[in-house]
Amino acid sequence: MAALPGPASLPASGRTGAKAKDPWLAFAALPKPVMRPCLKIDIKKQGQVGLLDLELNQLTKALFLALVALSVVMVTLQGFVGPWYRNLFRFLLLFSYIIPISLRVNLDMGKAAYGWMIMKDDNIPGTVVRTSTIPEELGRLVYLLTDKTGTLTQNEMIFKRLHLGTVSYGTDTMDEIQSHIINSYSQVHSQNSGNSTSSTPSRKPQSSAPKVRKSVSSRIHEAVKAIALCHNVTPVYESRAGVSGETEYAEVDQDFSDENRTYQASSPDEVALVQWTESVGLTLVNRDLTSMQLKTPGGHILTYYILQIFPFTSESKRMGIIVRDESSGEITFYMKGADVAMSTIVQYNDWLEEECGNMAREGLRTLVVAKKSLTEEQYQDFESRYNQAKLSIHDRNLKVAAVVESLEREMELLCLTGVEDQLQADVRPTLEMLRNAGIKIWMLTGDKLETATCIAKSSHLVSRNQDIHIFRPVVTRGEAHLELNAFRRKHDCALVISGDSLEVCLKYYEHEFVELACQCPAVVCCRCSPTQKAHIVKLLQHHTGKRTCAIGDGGNDVSMIQAADCGIGIEGKEGKQASLAADFSITQFKHIGRLLMVHGRNSYKRSAALGQFVMHRGLIISTMQAVFSSVFYFASVPLYQGFLMVGYATIYTMFPVFSLVLDQDVKPEMALLYPELYKDLTKGRSLSFKTFLIWVLISIYQGGILMYGALLLFESEFVHVVAISFTALILTELLMVALTIRTWHWLMVVAEFLSLGCYVASLAFLNEYFDVAFITTVTFLWKVSAITVVSCLPLYILKYLKRKFSPPSYSKLTS
Repeated sequence: MAALPGPASLPASGRTGAKAKDPWLAFAALPKPVMRPCLKIDIKKQGQVGLLDLELNQLTKALFLALVALSVVMVTLQGFVGPWYRNLFRFLLLFSYIIPISLRVNLDMGKAAYGWMIMKDDNIPGTVVRTSTIPEELGRLVYLLTDKTGTLTQNEMIFKRLHLGTVSYGTDTMDEIQSHIINSYSQVHSQNSGNSTSSTPSRKPQSSAPKVRKSVSSRIHEAVKAIALCHNVTPVYESRAGVSGETEYAEVDQDFSDENRTYQASSPDEVALVQWTESVGLTLVNRDLTSMQLKTPGGHILTYYILQIFPFTSESKRMGIIVRDESSGEITFYMKGADVAMSTIVQYNDWLEEECGNMAREGLRTLVVAKKSLTEEQYQDFESRYNQAKLSIHDRNLKVAAVVESLEREMELLCLTGVEDQLQADVRPTLEMLRNAGIKIWMLTGDKLETATCIAKSSHLVSRNQDIHIFRPVVTRGEAHLELNAFRRKHDCALVISGDSLEVCLKYYEHEFVELACQCPAVVCCRCSPTQKAHIVKLLQHHTGKRTCAIGDGGNDVSMIQAADCGIGIEGKEGKQASLAADFSITQFKHIGRLLMVHGRNSYKRSAALGQFVMHRGLIISTMQAVFSSVFYFASVPLYQGFLMVGYATIYTMFPVFSLVLDQDVKPEMALLYPELYKDLTKGRSLSFKTFLIWVLISIYQGGILMYGALLLFESEFVHVVAISFTALILTELLMVALTIRTWHWLMVVAEFLSLGCYVASLAFLNEYFDVAFITTVTFLWKVSAITVVSCLPLYILKYLKRKFSPPSYSKLTS
């Protein structure tokens, strides 16, 4: 970055006169740099607020109203004597501990601790927490929207099927294709060597072979050559191990052997196809911007010049390439793509649609391969029109597409390929765990309907004994109405719908469709665009008000991930776009089970307990202040002053209260074994107005007991009241933390004794608040003990009775 110009480099008009006194005015006079487009940042995602924070905000507002109401009541009971408004403000200040100012600090520290625990969990290695605001959202999820390729599947493609129309080859018959390729190229080279004037490869097999054999062999030859040429794959060779210390190596320093070759491409599908052609004998050995070279089974090198290339786009769903054979000079246009895009481009046939459906039902990803031979005149005409379209100023993209489409007519259908994408490890038990936890799973994918349905069944997203309603393609409002009525009559069935039909239903019957879809145990949306994925997430948020989570691995999932309440990205073969845009990044789909069942559960329950305890800490001391003022004729005089109030919220109670972030109701193994426990979290019972009111009542009871007990048992001096009540208050808070904890951690014990030790040690230095002679007597000890027992023992008894006669669900597992 260039340095800002100094005053000496400013224009003369900027250095003279009144403006020169202000360097910022001179800086403003400089020419403004040209603003270039930059990466769009989602502001909503940066300032995301979790549901727990919103709930605590509501409770804080209720506490503020209680603060104002209590102050008004005190002034009213005082009789509005003298400057009553001044007394009102004094009471507002005295009772201000009702507002939990330290709540935000404690929660943020707790969230940082949760993130650290997640990243340090050895059972989910490689997990990264990219946000410190919403770890509790992992414990409140109702809808999980997942991508398919790379998320549920490994995105590692294996070539499984080649279909030529009349004959189909699978994994067990690939050796037949290899023998056809070997025979075909051996005949070509034998003819070339026998007749030096003939450089055109002959695709005719031996005359003694049957006629059918000739046809099949020729078609296999053309299909494999098309697959080996129509792609964006580049072979890469590693440098020799002996050469080091240089960033660039000469060609002689590279090893061009087959073992040293790897392929790089924008899609694993492409690599799988090129690796397959290598396995049957036709190997891609070199590629640059203008040419590519193939090695035949006999070791001969065939060179093809790249004349034009038309990359794959999500809109066109196909890619094409025009090549010239060096030996024969033939110009051929190859194209491959999805069946929906290619079916109107290839010549009429009666098998393509049926075989695409058959392969999709096996869970294979299909590609249609076609070719068109061009004469020199045809290509020159196309090239001139293509270059002219690329130079257009207006509607350039439309004109270029129109010129390319002029070639895409009556192409010769060569073959149909089927590639398998295997499921990730432990996808089935993970999906079953999420379903048992009450989480409804929606799969949003760009694949075709049959493939998506097959993967949904094989991954057990849809259970084997569950009915599936496949939404028929709808175009008009009437068709959508009829199909919705048919779907409404079915109960407890999974829904499979395409993106086009979904668009029509949402246009006319948005509310009805979402209501019916939300009742389904699983929903599969196929042929979804990235925009549609994000739209579905927002629809669920708007219509249900429940928390949503989106998980994906590619750039096409970023919009969905950022639209969800909680976004999870998987670092896969498609890069880190999804993981960088998400709130949480994981390495495998199976890790989401532990992330939600263990860490999500703990984060929510811990934050709920921590938040309510911090509120209780402020309420109890405000209650004591109210009792004290009431006894002494509603005087607006503080009960505790100076360091006592500072120490109360910090060194005396901070460590035990914060140690609640280590609490857990069940062990991680138990939470994974019984995912049904997760259902309770979605109801929000750990933090509600009911639990809040219980804590308010506890605070009023304990504050009243502590203050009245101290006044009842105090002796001749007022300083004794402060000593007795404050000591009992600290002991009560430490005991209440112990009462709240469900599973003890050694750090909790350390925090309890550390805080108690700090308080006892500070008594020797706080002479202005404590009478050292009095606090060392037995009288002081028994009075404090009596008050503390009365304030805490009934609560312990109530907790024991509640746990005995109405135990929570998790306690049944731990007993």
